[in-house]
Amino acid sequence: MTSKEQITVSWKGTIIGFSIIALWILHLVYCFNLEFSWKNPFIYLHFWIQTHLFTGLFITAHDAMHHTASPNKIINDLIGQICLGLYAFFPLPFFKKQHYLHHAEVATENDPDYHYEDNFMKWYFSFFMNYVTLWQILAYAIAFNVLKLWIPTINLVVLWIIPSVLSTLQLFYFGTYLPHRGEHDNIHNARSQEKNHLWAFLSCYFFGYHLEHHEKPYVPWWQLYKEVK
Repeated sequence: MTSKEQITVSWKGTIIGFSIIALWILHLVYCFNLEFSWKNPFIYLHFWIQTHLFTGLFITAHDAMHHTASPNKIINDLIGQICLGLYAFFPLPFFKKQHYLHHAEVATENDPDYHYEDNFMKWYFSFFMNYVTLWQILAYAIAFNVLKLWIPTINLVVLWIIPSVLSTLQLFYFGTYLPHRGEHDNIHNARSQEKNHLWAFLSCYFFGYHLEHHEKPYVPWWQLYKEVK
């Protein structure tokens, strides 16, 4: 999505994008090699770090959908596809189409992210079904069964599968449900969380500032907090 009011896309976004990809890969490899024990408190820390990095992958791909991950289109789309592929075997073109619809038809029957009821579980199920396909579930199943030849099943489940699922809840709750539920007094049918940059980053990479994102979709996630009044 573009806007008449544009900012210059920075190579800093490219560095940040590849850094998140590298951190996700390196941390996951480290997690795969951990000696798992429920009594080890660091297991829980790594669990939440990996969940947060999963969310970072998607947010970086989201920047790529708005052409703000890199000033070079090929690199921008490459970052987006790598992030979506690692996140859940998603294809970038499909997500771009769906996300553009969300911005153009926000909170209408044509908005793939929207549900007419504010019920959390019904909305999340609708959101989930609009994006997840049988092919992706099959791809995950194949990857899981191949990886478990070398990696303990408990590590795969607790430090890869569950964080990926929790990340979808994190993205949905902070980036869709809270911003778009209920009534609104603006054309974007969105609201933002109260100003708190630390919580905004930890909860969803500043996408709790959702009205600001809809007003200026060309601003990358790592600059979004600057738009909060």
